[in-house]
Amino acid sequence: MRFSLQISMCEPSHYTPMAQAAEAAGFDSITVPDSICYPEEASSKYPYNGDGSREFLESVPFIESLVAVTHMAAVTQTIEFATFVYKLAVRQAPIVAKQVQSLQALNGNRFHFGVGISPWEEDFAVTGVPWEKRGKRLDEQVAILRGLETGEYFGFDGDCHTMPANKMSPVPAKPTPILIGGHSVPALKRAARIGDGWMCAGADLEELADHIAKINELRKEYGTDNKPFQIWTTGKDAFTKEGIAKLESIGVTDVVIGFRNVYEMEADKSLEEKIAMLQWYAGEFINR
Repeated sequence: MRFSLQISMCEPSHYTPMAQAAEAAGFDSITVPDSICYPEEASSKYPYNGDGSREFLESVPFIESLVAVTHMAAVTQTIEFATFVYKLAVRQAPIVAKQVQSLQALNGNRFHFGVGISPWEEDFAVTGVPWEKRGKRLDEQVAILRGLETGEYFGFDGDCHTMPANKMSPVPAKPTPILIGGHSVPALKRAARIGDGWMCAGADLEELADHIAKINELRKEYGTDNKPFQIWTTGKDAFTKEGIAKLESIGVTDVVIGFRNVYEMEADKSLEEKIAMLQWYAGEFINR
């Protein structure tokens, strides 16, 4: 089992000391979520909390994900990073490809790229991207990211994207793992078909086991079960040794640790409190 500390929605000055403290404590990685903006009016529902509201995001400091990772990677040496997850479907794939490749070149290939489709139609409206065919759009974007990482000329002609052949430099020494987020059936299929892993934003142990079993079935169906596959999840089960053992037994490879319930609009803690909590967790569960 690998352990990741989630850092986000906090004072910008907390990122550097938190990242350095997590590395020193023995965490394997740091995860950051993604949010672009808070629209004045919205009708979309958030699928990962109880009531579908998004008020927990209003006026919360939210550093852009790839900027946050780049910043923390610059002040650390070995700890890895992941987006959990980046709303790729509302971005331009070639621009993101260049950003990710540059990030990997600067940090020594320590980045895992968790991607997904924003659940909010308003994100698409703000960025001027069609809401329709968003799943197909994401599929094509993943293909573009992978094609441009080869360092060879790569073009694309799909339903949502047309890109003339081009090449980028520098490219990573090894392919960037692309992890697919989402709990819907299409998301599970996408993870099994084109992903290097799957990210779960929260589920009880039984639901999580069912999702993983479904993904394993789909990977056999798609002929992708011979490839390495990561499974990242959050959850209260990671706060007991027995819970961690259960997560491992159902196939979880990476567990994301957080000490704040943002969905309940819980106030952020002081930097000193957060560092003490991550050090406690590492001493209790990681370094034994």
